Order: sequence, then C-alpha cells, then structure tokens
Amino acid sequence: MKLKIVAIATLALLLGACRVAPTVYNVNEAPIVANVANVSKADVRKAIIRAGTGLGWEFKDNGPDALIGTLNLRTHSAVVDVPFSTKQYSILYKDSTNLGYDGTSIHKNYTGWVTNLQKAIDAQLKTL
Repeated sequence: MKLKIVAIATLALLLGACRVAPTVYNVNEAPIVANVANVSKADVRKAIIRAGTGLGWEFKDNGPDALIGTLNLRTHSAVVDVPFSTKQYSILYKDSTNLGYDGTSIHKNYTGWVTNLQKAIDAQLKTL
C-alpha cells in the first residue's frame, strides 16, 4: 500500500514537472542573409514588418534602428524589441500580459511565436 502511494506521488511530481514553462527565448544578433550584397536598413526594416505582419504582429518604430513588435492573441499579449542593422537583428523580450512571466520563465507558446517570427524574418530577408 505504501509503495503504491509513493508511486502515485512520484508520478504526480513527474507530470507536474512536465508543465514547467520554458525560459524566455530571445534571438540575439541573428545574421542578415540576403540575395543582394548591400542591404539597406530600410530594406531590413520592411522585411521585418512584412514577416511579422503575416503572423499577426504589429510593429511601430522605436528609433531609426529598432522596432517594437506586439502580438495580441485572445487575452495574451507579447511585446518584443527588434533592434536591427544591415548585418544582424535581434528579437528581445520586452513585456507581456497573461503569459505568466516571472522574470525567467514564460507561457510555453511564447517560444513558438518568437521562433515563427524569426523564421519569417529570415525568409523575407532572403527575398531581398
């Protein structure tokens, strides 16, 4: 009987551990890979906006070398800083609503949203 209780308790702990939220995923200084030799910052900016808009992100300027992207899904909201140059770009966590951010971990879907944004940006940059 005691062995059964220990086994059930162990199983409950293991199942609970599977639900741990991932750490915040940031894209740091991803290289700009394009089909042209001299990409302008304006081209990079447009590619980022096209990529994100197709996924539901909204962007606004945050100075000449950065954008702020916001994704609103149902009651969830993610906000990222997207600094960029002609050589690289980053996607950095800025803020969120209803994603359970506790300083290190966040809702499991956040990583997918940022990964999808990164892939879309890379695809748009390759069309330049």
